[in-house]
Amino acid sequence: MTSLRRRAIAGGLVWATLAMLVFGVALLRVFDASAVRRFDNTLAERHLSIVGMLAAATDPEDLQSALSDPEYRQRASGKYWAVTGQNGTVYKSPSLPNYLLSSFPNQDGFWNGDGPNGQIRGVTETFVFDNGTTWRVTVASSLNDLLSEQGGLRSNFMIAFGFAGLFGILGAVLLTTAVLRPIIRMQREIIARWDKGEAFDIEHYPEEVAPLVEDINALLSRNREIVDRGRRQAADLAHAIKTPSSALRNELEALRRSNADTSAALEALDRIDAQLGRSLARIRASNAAGVSQGATDVTASFARMKRLFESMPLTEDATLRVEAAEGLTVPMDRQDLEETLGNLLENAFKWCDGQVRLTATARGEVVEITIEDNGPGISEESRRAALEAGTRLDVATPGTGLGLAIASDLVHAYGGEVALGQSETLGGLMVTLTLPQGRAGLASPPRLEAAE
Repeated sequence: MTSLRRRAIAGGLVWATLAMLVFGVALLRVFDASAVRRFDNTLAERHLSIVGMLAAATDPEDLQSALSDPEYRQRASGKYWAVTGQNGTVYKSPSLPNYLLSSFPNQDGFWNGDGPNGQIRGVTETFVFDNGTTWRVTVASSLNDLLSEQGGLRSNFMIAFGFAGLFGILGAVLLTTAVLRPIIRMQREIIARWDKGEAFDIEHYPEEVAPLVEDINALLSRNREIVDRGRRQAADLAHAIKTPSSALRNELEALRRSNADTSAALEALDRIDAQLGRSLARIRASNAAGVSQGATDVTASFARMKRLFESMPLTEDATLRVEAAEGLTVPMDRQDLEETLGNLLENAFKWCDGQVRLTATARGEVVEITIEDNGPGISEESRRAALEAGTRLDVATPGTGLGLAIASDLVHAYGGEVALGQSETLGGLMVTLTLPQGRAGLASPPRLEAAE
């Protein structure tokens, strides 16, 4: 899946890098040219100084004493001068080796050459003075200082561009985050809007996002209608089936009391009721789990279950102990969660010997809900059959064998798991529901199998 944030940041970095490279190369050329220009200006000033001294001197040999710069007196120091008369006489600085003098070019202007300690750059010019004499004046200097200056400029330039790049990256991240903030806020608010039955306020979003907000409002409205219609249809269907099913069961009971053998018919009717009840529960679960779901407070649901079962005749001779950490939530519709808990608690009270325990614990990214009792439990080989619709492990006990199957279907619809085991503390059956912790965003699609 492509991320708009990563795409925007990557695109910004690519263009910023290209721009920095182009402008960086251009600026480096400008800096190099500026350094060479300053170097040439220094050469030109030294050249002009020697020309002035030569014009004022009565004897050219006086130039060596007049030019008192110590670097002119140190051999191969990197600073040189030479004056050549029209008769070929050469006057030069003590720093200038003879072999280097012979390599000076004959043409006037700036030039580059090889010196004793690397490259040198010089300027040569021919002058005709008022007294008619002609002199060729050359000044040269090592390029080491120029190269050192250019290297320093490049280093400072790279450091400055490095900081500029870091600030550019930070700016791109902050700008992208600011631009995408309305979309991120909208993503986080979808759950709350769904649960509260509210629509998004278009005025709170930029005009570029407004069409998307309108579409989401329409989608939320349609989803609410679908869920409500599905629940109503399931309820209407359950009511429509319950009446003829009850009438048929009463007729079969009357026949049984008149010594007619109706066991096969009653068993078939039980299976029909179980399958219909399971299918209706699956329809309701798919309508709820297939759309955005908020987080249901497990602790609050536990409290309601405790109040409900403590008021029922079924629990007069039994105790229910409830344990749940505060703040535990699961992305499951509250009605479906409490129906699941109700079916499992009813089954536990039916088989217990006076004790039932309901607990919830967070384990990493999931919540484990356990229902335990101190009844006879279920053998390991019978546990799988107990989760199948209409399966009754004890036909002597009233019921359809539907509770565990409905609980399993509802939990699976919300991406959870149901496991049966033996309680280590109470000794009877332990039913473990594993559900993801409450999360923001869209719930996973329901995972429902075809009805048997």
